Amino acid sequence: MGVRVAVIPIGGEAVRLRPLTVETSKAMVRILNRPLIEFTIVGLARQGVEEIIMGVRGYYNYKDVYDYFGEGYWLEREYGVRVRLRYMPRAETRGNAEAVKISLEYYGVREPVLVVQGDNLFEIDLDSFYKFHEANRAFMTIALKEEERVEEFGVAAVDERMRILKFVEKPKRREDAPSNLVNTGLYLLSEDFLNFFEGEVGSKLYREGLMDFGSNVIPAVIGAGLPVYGFVTKGFWFDVGSPERYLAAAQYLLGNLGPSDLASEEILPRVFVQGTSPESLALKRELKERINSGDIKVEGNVLIGRHVKIGRGAYLKNAVIDNYTVLGDGAEVVDSVVMDRSVLGPRSRVERSIVGRHSAVGEGSYLVNSVLGNDVTVGAGAVLINAKVWPHKSVGDGVKLENFALT
Repeated sequence: MGVRVAVIPIGGEAVRLRPLTVETSKAMVRILNRPLIEFTIVGLARQGVEEIIMGVRGYYNYKDVYDYFGEGYWLEREYGVRVRLRYMPRAETRGNAEAVKISLEYYGVREPVLVVQGDNLFEIDLDSFYKFHEANRAFMTIALKEEERVEEFGVAAVDERMRILKFVEKPKRREDAPSNLVNTGLYLLSEDFLNFFEGEVGSKLYREGLMDFGSNVIPAVIGAGLPVYGFVTKGFWFDVGSPERYLAAAQYLLGNLGPSDLASEEILPRVFVQGTSPESLALKRELKERINSGDIKVEGNVLIGRHVKIGRGAYLKNAVIDNYTVLGDGAEVVDSVVMDRSVLGPRSRVERSIVGRHSAVGEGSYLVNSVLGNDVTVGAGAVLINAKVWPHKSVGDGVKLENFALT
């Protein structure tokens, strides 16, 4: 028996990822031409998870996730996996642990459960994770990841058997950290998890509303002497909590995943194009011919979605181009992501930036280290450096924004 049920808490406003999340659930932000959480759902289903409970809180989190995924039955047609998606009842929660508690109680789940965060992209051997958890008879097992920069995470102090003694939250210096093992937010909970909140320590946390795993529940569980273990995962793991981390995750995955993981065909070395319709097959043939002839210049790793139009002399380097996007003649996309149905004008350049959905960048404009929300218009000849533009906003022709947020 392995892990059958997973819970994904999806709450909060994802402030650090704005402007991408002003009107969109963080879990549904598109990455590699799919909603972020789709990678998690499919990955878990492929490892035997049969049921995933979405611990959604708030209007955008519920609406965006439910309207796209529904009960999840279409995933079998698309990916060949069978998984049932269920949703936490409408409730105000005071942390991700409360979302898990409500979900397990409502659906009567009394078995080991996997908890993953809605803004994480990860790769983990779930069978090994579960066997380690069972072998140690753990109340809770936390997936840990070796990181060089530990200052942004909770860092585990462990004994020789990998029992977690404590966490040091966001140590100011590397020397202050007890190890280089950080909390990934991937948890295996024993079937006794709900009973903890009926005891003295857990019930006190609940009464006081201290229901965040990292800040409240895990320290209390360790303090109560319950066995909490750390499982070191070797797979990739990204907390997609900011535009910088989003781009880092997109670039890593683009450089390391293969055609099947990218739902694409590799038409040339490290050039992936999605779609299987007659139009998509014709686009693949056209792009292959134009890249080979030099009409489109490509370097590094490139992912191109469906029904894309690319002008003559366009240049793509380590680029993600989403569905229905239009690139004008001479447009350049470098180390960047352009989301679906956007338009880049002739001779525009997007560098180390994210262009949100249905946005338009004018002729000759230059974006570097910048993020556009959805439905943004940037005029011709504009220059954006370290800038953020909120959804539905416009930047005029020739305007320069540097170190600025247009809200």
